[in-house]
Formats: sequence, structure tokens, C-alpha cells
Amino acid sequence: MKVLFAAAEVAPFSKAGGLADVVGSLPKHLEKDAEIAIFTPLHGLIDINKYGIKELENSEMWLTFGNQGHKFRLFMCKLPGTNINVFFVHNDWYFTCFQEVYPKWLDPRYEHERYIAFSLAVLEYAKLLNFKADVIHANDWHTAMIPVYLKSNYRFDEFWKNTKTVFEIHNLAYQGVWFEDVLDFANMRKDIVYNEWGVEHYGRVNWMKGAINYSEKIVAVSPNYAREILTGEYGEGMDYTLRMNQHKLVGILNGIDYDVFNPKTDKNIVKKYDYKSLKNKEENKKKVCEEFGLKYDPKRPLFAMVSRLVGQKGIDLIRQVENELKNTEADFIFLGSGNSDYENLLIWLSNNSSNIRAYIGYRADLANLIYAGSDFYLMPSKFEPCGLSQLIAMKYGSLPVVRATGGLEDTVIGYPMDNSTGFKFWDYDDWSMMQAIYCAIGVYNDKYTFNAMQKSAMQADFSWRRSSQEYLNMYKELAQK
Repeated sequence: MKVLFAAAEVAPFSKAGGLADVVGSLPKHLEKDAEIAIFTPLHGLIDINKYGIKELENSEMWLTFGNQGHKFRLFMCKLPGTNINVFFVHNDWYFTCFQEVYPKWLDPRYEHERYIAFSLAVLEYAKLLNFKADVIHANDWHTAMIPVYLKSNYRFDEFWKNTKTVFEIHNLAYQGVWFEDVLDFANMRKDIVYNEWGVEHYGRVNWMKGAINYSEKIVAVSPNYAREILTGEYGEGMDYTLRMNQHKLVGILNGIDYDVFNPKTDKNIVKKYDYKSLKNKEENKKKVCEEFGLKYDPKRPLFAMVSRLVGQKGIDLIRQVENELKNTEADFIFLGSGNSDYENLLIWLSNNSSNIRAYIGYRADLANLIYAGSDFYLMPSKFEPCGLSQLIAMKYGSLPVVRATGGLEDTVIGYPMDNSTGFKFWDYDDWSMMQAIYCAIGVYNDKYTFNAMQKSAMQADFSWRRSSQEYLNMYKELAQK
């Protein structure tokens, strides 16, 4: 069985969020049961020398979009630690010219052109390589064009006639919406795809709707999120379409790669540890306090948040309780970038308080040190499809304080349940969040309970072992149809 993954980002080569971690780790656990190929753009930030990425011979290809030709080239290397081929689609106009996966301030039309071009190039290069996939696994709106292409431009193509598509929704909030003229650029016939059973959604082209309608299976990244997106509250205007396609929808919980995120082997932390040697974790807390200019005090809990700074992540709640946080008997550190308003808020708090510090930007090594050094991990999300941060935090013994939504509800056992692994609150408001924080501080002062919760969290298994089997069963079912 052959499975083709297509994604805008793939760890460790390029990463902006959890999508990269999923596409960079799930295939490792499928390798023994399927032949895998991964396609991703060759972003300018990717270090081709570090990963031994080489151009394939005679890979130059010209594709026409609208009335303009574009030149593509194909590069390849192995996914580290595996025999899986990762193919990088090179194009100077759309990808290699940027040092970011998702550059800020791009013209939206141009952003659509980038991923239309990538999606068509994936299909054409797969043909050139004779990789006749049984299943194509497309991820988020950036590759949502692939199922649409297969059901329109390629519907009579012998090469693809038996290929089934899986479309995975990592975040329903980003759907890929633009005016119908973008179909002319994509060389798609409007009479075939521009209707309510295709890509048309409230008078606009919506690529995610097209993928939902045209794919054989739709995957949401947690069982609870699969239920939530069928409702008006979380459906982002797509709930009606999803309910019409509910027979294709399945929720599969994301996993994390414990070869990458493991305090027992992590080279980015000061002192390694596991649940049997938790006292070593304090050395990492000392280092984090030093890095952020906080006075280390073993009696004061340290809360951390590593996140994209966008509305989804609950930064508004931080703004509403800034004075309470300043006067709380605890320290808070933030790492992330995104919305300039949120960045400025955290910079201001960092400069005007004794117990709040922020690092604007992203460093993977510092993120891992923060997981290892913090006592609690704050995740007050407005919505959260799955969330990987809370899974990583638990492995490092940093107890998550979360709003019980999406995958956070699925993965965190809230105090005071048996074998609890974190703290939950349900209402999206500042009062509820602060009550959960105060509860966490109370437990921190009860070292017996706190250490028991840390051990429960660190022993929780969120590896890909179980989830990958669910994906494999789904692929096999589709391939046999």
C-alpha cells in the first residue's frame, strides 16, 4: 500500500505549528506497513546542507497557471531516522524566496496561488516518479486543492483513478477563502467545481469545503474536536457542510514523538530526568529563572506558556487578569510570536512586573528548557483542535492548566480525579482561568499530591503507537474500496 502525505510544513525541516510535528512523526510509525512519500514546499528557511537535501536529476518541470508558466524543481532526502522519502517542491517565485513558512503581510491572492501551485506540482511530480498512491493524505487548506483537482482536472486520468483521499483538519478556523477568479488561475472549470457540492461557500471559493466534499475520509485531530465542529459554536460556518459529510468524519487523537520530546534524553535541558528522578527537574527550573531574569524560589510555582500569539490561544484572558497575575504568589513566563497587539502586551508586562517575563519569537531549544523547568503549563485556549503542547508538557512533568475544549478535554485528566494529570476550567472567562491557577498553586503547596500528579502526567502514553494504527486501518479500508 502506498500513502502520499502533502503538507505545508514538515518537522524537522520546517515548522510553524503542530502540523509540522504530526506530518514529521506519524509516517515513522506507518513505515513498516506502507510505502510512504511526503511532499512539502522547499521553503527558503530549510537548511538543505544540514539534512543532505539533493536535487533529483531531470526534475525541472513547467506548469501553467492562468496564462503564465512557472518552473519547478524537485529535491529529496530521507526523513531522519527512517527510510521515508521526503520530496521538496522548489519554486523561486512562491517558496524559496521566503525565510518563513507563512510570511506575514502576504497578499491573500498570492498566498492562494502559492498552494494551488504546490498542490498541482505534487500530483504531477508523483506521476513523474510513478508513485501511484492508494491514498493521498492532505492536510489543512494549503493542500485542500488536491482532492478538488482529483475530482475535476484528473477525473479521467488513468494514473489516479483508484486513488482515495483523506483530508485532515488541523484547524477549521483557516479555510482558504478567496474570490472565484482564483479558479481561473488554478485552471479549474467553474461549471464542475463552483457549486455548493464543490468549493462554493457563501459566494466565495472555499478550498477546505471542496476537500470536505470531495475526500473519501475527513479526519479531525481529536475525537472531541470531531464532535465540536459539527456545532454552530465551533463549526466556523462549515458545520452544515460537515454535518452533510458526517458519515466520512472521524476523530483521531494526535500523538507526539517521544524520541524528540523526552526529558530523559533531551540535549536541550540542563539536567535529564524521568518520573523516578523528579528532583533533577529543579535544576532546569533554576536555569529557566536565570534565562528570564527571575529570582529562583523553590516555594514559588512557575507557570509557562509556549504558543503562537493569536486569538485562539486565550491571550485575551491574560490581558484581562494582568493585575491579578502581577500580584499572584507565582511566576509566569511566555514564549511565542504572532499578533503584534499580544506581543506588545507581553513585552509591557515583562517590563513592568517583577514576576512576568516574555520572549517574543521562537527557539526550539528554549521551548524544551521551559517545558522542563516549569511547574505548570498554561493553555487557556478559546478552542483547541488537539494541542500538542499539553502532551509535551505532561511528559516533562509540567502540569497543564487548560480550558476543557477540543483535544484538551480528551487528553488532560482534571484534578481532583483519580490519576489526575492537570487542571481544567470550562467557561472561557478570566475568573474561571484564575480559579484554575489558584487551584494549581494550592496543589503545588501540597508536595505529596503535586508529585503524584507529576508522575501520573509523565507516565501517560500519548505516543503515536495507538493513533497510527487507527490511521493504518483507515487507509487499508479505503484502499480496498
